[in-house]
Amino acid sequence: MKRKFWQNIMATLSLLPAWAVLLVAYTGSMIWSIQISFTSSRALPSNNFVGFDQYRRLFSTSRWLVSLENLVIFGVLFVVICLVLGFLLAVALDQRIRFENGFRTIFLYPHAMSFIVTGLIWQWMMNPTLGIQKSVRDLGWESFAFDWIGSRDLAIYALVVAGVWQAAGLVMVLMLAGLRGVDAELWKATRVDGIPAWRVYISIVLPLIKPMIVTSVVLLGIGVVKSYDLVVALTGGGPGMASELPGKFVMDYLFERQNIALAQAASTVMLITVLAVLVPWLYMQYFRKSGRSPT
Repeated sequence: MKRKFWQNIMATLSLLPAWAVLLVAYTGSMIWSIQISFTSSRALPSNNFVGFDQYRRLFSTSRWLVSLENLVIFGVLFVVICLVLGFLLAVALDQRIRFENGFRTIFLYPHAMSFIVTGLIWQWMMNPTLGIQKSVRDLGWESFAFDWIGSRDLAIYALVVAGVWQAAGLVMVLMLAGLRGVDAELWKATRVDGIPAWRVYISIVLPLIKPMIVTSVVLLGIGVVKSYDLVVALTGGGPGMASELPGKFVMDYLFERQNIALAQAASTVMLITVLAVLVPWLYMQYFRKSGRSPT
């Protein structure tokens, strides 16, 4: 008993540095960033408190409003298309096809790349003078066009295409792991009953692999928030503000425009938005199901 007690004490002490880093580097910096958003800080932090002036200025800035609109478009399309495409690829591979390992590697390989590399690859592919458009036109199809990064109406969808290309393979692997966990006897029973395969997937399989779907949504959501690299590498936020996203807005005002208070106000709004989505989900998943009170 005494030995176990000391083992627990040593284990707790060994975790203290990690907890210290968590409190100082993450929680502490987050609180400090929020505090800066209520000041008039420019190039350097200051303690000149101005209340909600930075937030009022933020939501009166057209660039910020455009970035929020683009975030909704990019986020919804990115998450939905990745889920649907990843699930369909997983269903196809679950049929025990030949060369399954090879296909799985090919589909998953883009996820090993960073958003920077993905953006550079697709920037070249969508470059009208170097990429796919030029190659197809050289073959004789003079009217073919694939210059989305130069179009105000299509630039945001270029980000979606590049993002889906990178992330769909990860969703496929997660979904495939869930499909492989479905009992084979279940499939035999549905075949005996004559239930169409599409209905089995929708009514039975999808609810069974719900944890995989939730995990995929969380990972894709993180990708949406961290899409700064993809924007910079692929479109630079242009043409104009056509593909501007909040992450790029924050980084530009933080380092280029030297207005750290406005940048921190924008990042605080992003944090509140994430928490507004995450906290209700955590409540539904862990407190309501178990019948426990959060307190």
